[in-house]
Amino acid sequence: MTDDRLYQIGISLIPLVGCITARNLVAYAGGIGEVFHTSEKELREIPGIGTVLARNIAKSDVLKRAEKELKFIEKNQIRPLFYLDKEYPERLKACSDAPVMLYVKGEPDLNATKIISVVGTRSATDYGYQMVDELLGDLGNRNYQVMVVSGLAYGIDIRAHRGALKNGLPTVGVLAHGLDKLYPQLHAGTAREMVNHQGGLVTDFVSGSSIDRKHFIRRNRIIAGLADATLVVESAHKGGALVTAEIANSYNRDVFAFPGRKGDAFSEGCNFLIKSNRAALIESVADLEYIMNWEPAKGRPDAVQPRLFSDLSEDEKVVITILEEEGPLAIDILCIKSGMPMNKVSPLLLNLEFAGLVKGLPGKVFKLL
Repeated sequence: MTDDRLYQIGISLIPLVGCITARNLVAYAGGIGEVFHTSEKELREIPGIGTVLARNIAKSDVLKRAEKELKFIEKNQIRPLFYLDKEYPERLKACSDAPVMLYVKGEPDLNATKIISVVGTRSATDYGYQMVDELLGDLGNRNYQVMVVSGLAYGIDIRAHRGALKNGLPTVGVLAHGLDKLYPQLHAGTAREMVNHQGGLVTDFVSGSSIDRKHFIRRNRIIAGLADATLVVESAHKGGALVTAEIANSYNRDVFAFPGRKGDAFSEGCNFLIKSNRAALIESVADLEYIMNWEPAKGRPDAVQPRLFSDLSEDEKVVITILEEEGPLAIDILCIKSGMPMNKVSPLLLNLEFAGLVKGLPGKVFKLL
């Protein structure tokens, strides 16, 4: 396993080899070790691997750097997760640009039943803090547990982590650098508390990585990919929170935004997400539960008497048959298998849900009842 870990870390360090290319290499070579024992000529024959990449891989000395990193993670009790490992977060693995390696400090359950990401501006207002406090306070009183993911930054991020801790919820901070440092250092105490309370720290950067603006953009995909839903609390018309929301939408994950007052600079981003249908409006946990189907909505029956199958339209029958044969499916997969566009499948699923035949799950996944 030690050799495998060296290769797993090593492939993530090869210059110009990104996440998608790394996975293709493992698939075509037949294994992680085989990637490093394949000739340059054979590497060039792999689709998407040209002369430059083949030379980078064949002549790379990244295994020396990987060995150093392996010693670092063993010394500091850091858990490495390769994308093929059983404990690698399934939600993140479903994203096309998921990192091949994650480094985890602590023992968070990254495959917890319910996970949300809470993001927002670093220059949060009292209103933003109030929204975070109310949200996490209410979640802490529910009969289910939610893991809270954020970026450990100033403002909304750190308020979300501290609110989760205060209310007994596990929380994970996604870093834009290696686990040999913490930025901002002011939040080191909170980070330690997170590690000690069923949460922790996650990154795809090795030790010694620089603190760079572009790294914060890169880590946002992990914040979005780990969660069933991303909640934007406050954001200006530009900022990292909007980038995270955009990424979450591209992953077909649910996005929520708290509305703000007209003309409020730190609500412009949230209001834009809502009015452009990039996010659902959220004012309380009840809104989250209703859309995510985490609890029955008040005033609605727990179950609706199903209509007879003969009452269904031909298109509805097609959807039912696919779900019968395949099991729970994401809406985009349903579109592909049915040969129908999204704007047709969505209302069909809504009708079937009201009929008590289909149930929506987190991540826009639907299953037959």
